[in-house]
Order: sequence, then structure tokens, then C-alpha cells
Amino acid sequence: MGLIHIDLFTTVDGVAQAPGGPNEDTDSGFAFGGWQAPLIDEVVGEQVEAGMVGMDALLLGRRTYDIFASYWPYAEGSIARLFNSIPKYVASRQALDLEWADSTLLGPDLPAAVRELRDRHAAVHVIGSLDLAQTLFAERLFDRLTLWVYPILLGAGKKVFAGGVVPSNLRLIEPAVSSPNGAVLQRYELIDGTPAVGDMGAID
Repeated sequence: MGLIHIDLFTTVDGVAQAPGGPNEDTDSGFAFGGWQAPLIDEVVGEQVEAGMVGMDALLLGRRTYDIFASYWPYAEGSIARLFNSIPKYVASRQALDLEWADSTLLGPDLPAAVRELRDRHAAVHVIGSLDLAQTLFAERLFDRLTLWVYPILLGAGKKVFAGGVVPSNLRLIEPAVSSPNGAVLQRYELIDGTPAVGDMGAID
């Protein structure tokens, strides 16, 4: 069985809406699209590429798929070569015209479809695709979570963990990495059980 990786970018206050560009997602009048771009540096670039080693499929929501499909088929470099060479799976309730090579629309039973992908591939990555990621959190249908936290506060905007997340335990699988511009990379794995509770007053 393979692994489902969720790769997300967020501000310190948990906003994950439209990190890549001003027109990526303007829902609710969001005015800070592209907030990630000024904070990208060499360390971020190196770590993003390192996190893609072994990736053999992409799983994307419709909005992210449209953005990727309009850019990556025409781009150059190692990430473009990887994305263009592996299968792309799209989670959407709408019928779509998928023009990017090797793209497939998943069926209406998303949990079953994702489990099938996990059985078929070694490392399926969900990049961005915030609505899809929240569905997978609610279903506990992920194995790894890569979270980039950027040193800004936005207040308004769609949140990483907006609701429906199942109480779960995570384990940090490597030391956190910080970049010169203050982004912090945290890589977690989902582990068994639910979070324990205790009483701080009982600790001497």
C-alpha cells in the first residue's frame, strides 16, 4: 500500500487561500492572493523539490488542476518534467475537459477512489487543493502532512483546518526546517489513536 501526502502552505494564523497568485482564489473578496511569492527563497525551493522525490501521482482539486494544467505543460525544469510524466487525478463533482496528458477524473465516491489510488501508487501527492485536503482530513485519508508555515498574519481567508477534521495524532518525522525568509517546514505522519488529555495541575 502506498502513501497519500498532503502538501500545504499556510500563514501563522492558518490561512491557506491563494498562496500562489492574485487570481488563484478570490472567493469572499480575498485580497492577498500571492502572499507566498515574496517569501520564497532558496531553502524553500530546495525543500519543495526534495519533498517530491518518489512522487508517482498527483491528486488535485478542480481549481488547482486548472491552474497547474495552464502552466506546467509549457514549463521547463525538474518539477515540470515530473508533473508532466506522472498520472494526474482530479476530484470534482463537475464533468471536466481534462486536456493535460494522463489526467483522469475520479468517480463520485471520493473516499473509495482515493483508497484505490493508495493501492495503485507508492506516493500520491495532494498539492494545494484546500477543499480536497479538508475532505481527506475529515476521512482520515492521508498518511503524510507537509506543512509550510509562513511568518505573516492575514486574518481573513480560507483556513487549513476549517472544520470537520477528525481528532488525530501526528508524529513529526524529521526536524523542522526554517528558511532565511522565516518559512518553517514541518513534515508529519498520521499515527494511530486520538489525542490524549491530562491535567496540568496534577504535574509537580
